[in-house]
Amino acid sequence: MRGTDGMQEGMFSFSRLEDFVPSDHPLRSIADLVNEALKGMNGLFNSIYADTGRASIAPEKLLRAMLLQVLFSLRSERQLMEQIRYNMLYRWFIGLAIDDEVWDHSVFSKNRDRLLDHAVVDRFFTEVMQLADKRGLLSKEHFSVDGTLIQAWASHKSFKRKDGGDDSGDGSPGAGGGRNALADWKGQPRSNKTHASTTDPDARLFRKSKSTAAILAFQGHVLMEHRSGLVVGAVVTHADGFGERKAALAMLDTVPGTHAKTVAADKAYDTRDFVAACRLRGVTPHVARNTTHQGRSAIDARTTRHPGYAVSQTIRKRIEEHFGWGKTVGHIRQTVYRGLRRVDQHFKLTMTASNITRMARMLSAAPQGAMT
Repeated sequence: MRGTDGMQEGMFSFSRLEDFVPSDHPLRSIADLVNEALKGMNGLFNSIYADTGRASIAPEKLLRAMLLQVLFSLRSERQLMEQIRYNMLYRWFIGLAIDDEVWDHSVFSKNRDRLLDHAVVDRFFTEVMQLADKRGLLSKEHFSVDGTLIQAWASHKSFKRKDGGDDSGDGSPGAGGGRNALADWKGQPRSNKTHASTTDPDARLFRKSKSTAAILAFQGHVLMEHRSGLVVGAVVTHADGFGERKAALAMLDTVPGTHAKTVAADKAYDTRDFVAACRLRGVTPHVARNTTHQGRSAIDARTTRHPGYAVSQTIRKRIEEHFGWGKTVGHIRQTVYRGLRRVDQHFKLTMTASNITRMARMLSAAPQGAMT
């Protein structure tokens, strides 16, 4: 017989959030790693919050919610709060009971900025790397570096003269006529020295090559180890022609130990200054040779003749997997945040999420007891 199209709820319900999450759901292994990393941050959290006063959002829950926003490509805090309100999987991962009230998106944003002030995401990134090290996933000798452009949350129309002058200079229609006025920049020099974005002053006008258009952007930089392809360093800088090499050297300085190391990189790093700086640090530069200009490469046969050079050049391309994941899933192709510090926080959190998903896959695929 045909069933009735109706619903009658019981007066009482005895269900747990745990019951709604399948035992083989990939978020379970991710949650285990996240919770283990958060345990090492208890002392930091105690120092951030006062012992008295109104209770705020628990920092552990705040970080888990921020991770969900990256993992599930949620475009805004408003959408995140909406999803948490009715998505039981999200509530389970964050640690909210079915009856717990969901935060207002503006309150969530203010608490997120508190984490920024105390570099909590940086510490979380470090704790996750310590977990990877304990499980034998990290190489301490072989690394790769690379950078990627992150389009700023600002338009070309916001890029105006620092002295307040008018770019059109001829009184043409649209000059100074509101935020959506027509603008004619033909023949008008526009550079970071004379202009700045009124929407995001930290953004810089930059183009990756002569064949691409200039955009307002930041540069994200990554240092990857070669054993498991995990990111061990991540930072965002202003977009300029020297940021990649400066950031690479700064990240290499954070690698502990005086033992021999190698660093692979693409042709953009084939400069005499960068190669000399690496060797000064005891790091062998496995940099791709720039053969565009004859005799200009800083790398010669003393480096390229060794088999390890070819291996490094092959493995370094895996760094693009993190950039690709971050741009398609983590929304770092164009940031929705303004200011260098906020973009840096989002970039580090995205690279941390990329690491955690990779670690969860590797640990679940490994034989029981193989990685401890």
